[in-house]
Amino acid sequence: MDLSPKMMELGKKSSVIREIFEYSKKRKAEIGAENVFDFSIGNPSVAAPEKINATMQKLLAEMDPVLLHGYTAAVGDPAVRQKIADNLNAEFDIGARPELIYMTCGAAASLTISLAAVTNPGDEVIVFSPFFPEYRVFVEHAGAKLVIVPCKKEDFQLDFEALEKSINPHTKAVIINSPNNPTGVIIPAGDLERLAKILSKKQEEYGHALYLIADEPYRKLVWTEEAVPYATKFYDNTLVCYSFSKAVSLPGERIGYILVSPTMKNAVDVYAAVCGAGRALGFVCAPSLLQFTVAECLEETSDFTIYRKNRDLLLKELTRIGYEVVSPDGAFYLFLKALEPDANAFYEQGKKHELLLVPSDSFGCPGYVRIAYCVTTEQIERAIPAFEKLYEDYQK
Repeated sequence: MDLSPKMMELGKKSSVIREIFEYSKKRKAEIGAENVFDFSIGNPSVAAPEKINATMQKLLAEMDPVLLHGYTAAVGDPAVRQKIADNLNAEFDIGARPELIYMTCGAAASLTISLAAVTNPGDEVIVFSPFFPEYRVFVEHAGAKLVIVPCKKEDFQLDFEALEKSINPHTKAVIINSPNNPTGVIIPAGDLERLAKILSKKQEEYGHALYLIADEPYRKLVWTEEAVPYATKFYDNTLVCYSFSKAVSLPGERIGYILVSPTMKNAVDVYAAVCGAGRALGFVCAPSLLQFTVAECLEETSDFTIYRKNRDLLLKELTRIGYEVVSPDGAFYLFLKALEPDANAFYEQGKKHELLLVPSDSFGCPGYVRIAYCVTTEQIERAIPAFEKLYEDYQK
């Protein structure tokens, strides 16, 4: 065969989330958007901060277009990386340096580059389930093996006993995602400390580095009083993958960065590997206009009021109906226990009431569905009767 069978398979079958999203568009055209309750995709429903638009307009009006639309350095504009480092140091006091920051086309590029930089074929990468399904694609594309460690079912926090059993000499990296997609759970500081101790002990035992990759697109979407602990303060061999997609509602603009922890052993060499991976994968020179824009808007966030309102409304109404749900501390997802063991069958039953919920099998945690509540509050209010009917289906 002339083509890559693996790539052809990925191209022919999109992610479950995308499949449901496409079905939603088709169904809305058939019966009207107001009659379809699409909770499939994490696409922010609130506008980007006004400063984002104003900054873009100012740059377009005032900046030399040759510079604005031209290539930056492959790793990102130096001044942009300096501003990001300054912002991180002001907020977290982590000693970030611009020469250890790599600008990327969003979190997907950040993760793909980071995995390619720190793994070799045959290495293992641990993820905690439930996890974002594309982790599997990214890990396997790097030639590594995905190893799934289930979280504790009672609170979906890290299961350290299961983790220690899963780490072995082939382990090269561990991915964490806090706040988590799909549960909204935040890893507390105490658990990060414990995780760091385990990884430090194991890398000493095996004689090679174990990397912690912190996937943080939802860092600023927090519904509790406690901020999300910054991973580099707990573990030196950390790479932080950040995206501006959620915090300032720019998912379609594809802009983010990788931070190599300044306290990492051989940080300069790891950063060189990041640069090399970006080069090999074709992820060089993130969009220039977006680099210059976000650099002027690092203190900005979108108005998350609607997400908090949606979260509270869903928690109240779904528990009233009788569903078992995970109370999210952050992000804009709610994890609901299906009313039967087969989450896909539960999803199909929900479709009969035009409820589009993502079954959890691809998240590595069967028996649940994910609800993305980054929608209008009106959609949630209209959907409550459909959730009631779905619940009644299972009581008959």
